[in-house]
Amino acid sequence: MGLPVGVSLAAVAAVLIPVGLVTLLLRALPFPFLRLFKGSPLTEFLGVYMPVGVMTVLVVYTLLDASALPGGIAAGLLAVAVTLGVHAWRRSAALSVVAGTVFYMVLVNLVF
Repeated sequence: MGLPVGVSLAAVAAVLIPVGLVTLLLRALPFPFLRLFKGSPLTEFLGVYMPVGVMTVLVVYTLLDASALPGGIAAGLLAVAVTLGVHAWRRSAALSVVAGTVFYMVLVNLVF
């Protein structure tokens, strides 16, 4: 069956099923509590500033490590510029992130 010696399918299931259930519950549990915080100033503040803050942290983290990555900082900065340009043009966060990621991948795999 492809399992290591001494590991049974029952043992694998005994671990994976509870882990899967806990993961599902932890992901679903916050949604019922959203009603309690509806209209809260803190929730509204986080809804406005959290996405921008998370994206800023991701960009800074990526660019700080970029010197050791293929393409270096130049590829990272060009991808950030493309992401910002697409976002200014289309005002779509998903499209901007996908365009910047694809552009970066093309740069580091085909150009640099």
